Amino acid sequence: MPTTHLRRAAHRRALFAAPERPEADRRARAVSGIVLDASPHLLVVAEAGARGAETRIAMSEDTAIWHGGRGGPAALRPGRPVVVRRTGTGRAERIWVGIGRVSGTILACGRGTVEVDMGPHRGRAHVVVPPSVLGPVLVRHPRLEPGYLIDVICVGSPGGPQAVRPGTSQPGYRVADLAAPEAAAPVPREPSGTATWFGGVEGEWRNGASYPAVDSEGDAGGCADAPSGCAPMPYLSIGSEIIVRNECAGRSAPVPVIECGCTAARFCDRCVECDASPRGRIVELTPAAFAGLGGDLAAGCFNATVRPGAPQRVVGPC
Repeated sequence: MPTTHLRRAAHRRALFAAPERPEADRRARAVSGIVLDASPHLLVVAEAGARGAETRIAMSEDTAIWHGGRGGPAALRPGRPVVVRRTGTGRAERIWVGIGRVSGTILACGRGTVEVDMGPHRGRAHVVVPPSVLGPVLVRHPRLEPGYLIDVICVGSPGGPQAVRPGTSQPGYRVADLAAPEAAAPVPREPSGTATWFGGVEGEWRNGASYPAVDSEGDAGGCADAPSGCAPMPYLSIGSEIIVRNECAGRSAPVPVIECGCTAARFCDRCVECDASPRGRIVELTPAAFAGLGGDLAAGCFNATVRPGAPQRVVGPC
């Protein structure tokens, strides 16, 4: 039997043997949207996907605000995008202002800029890398050369996304040299690895996940030219549900698969947020989903376990 057929059969067996969906942990809740108004004790947000509905969130002196680094209430200007994680009582625990992320393959490097191919679903980005940030980026991304991967946390600026820190460490291989897992490698029912996030600043605000093993056959919605990735995972389809658990925070929640993770599959790296995770990005989450599970958007990742859940309605092609 051809290698690809062996691998596909193993990935499907792992999916069909998946256990029942657990109850989600709702202790952390996050919202994303646009600032309408802010005072020292109250933030008013036009919540994304709520068709203009206003969300009023209480703040306190303990509310942490990020805007390219540690910020304050002055960063909460009307019109700026925010992601807010609330406590169990509904108060703002942490707010990220104008945060974004650019990850993908380096196409070109100029003086203070990097052009990045973020994959077929996200297009290209021109990232400004200020001199003060270049040093820290080079420590974790020593090869700022075409053909290598880059992953940086950004803040919105008039000139586009501006890097403020590396998101993760750069894998040491060229994108073209990524090796697929062995065809006979067992596919775990609950893969463990790295969870990251994507989007922000000017991206879409749909809540969901980008999954690196969306089946490319039939109507599943996968991409025919997507790499296999370095971590064997069960095949799913667009619209499926996965249970994502943050192993660092002990929180889990169901998340719909809204995109095939062509970009995530190229990163064979680890997260060391609370321990060294197995190699491979097993899921990328939208900002609110990531923050709601206890993740720090500025840190960039958390150690995760993913469990396939019940199939959902297909929401469109990948």
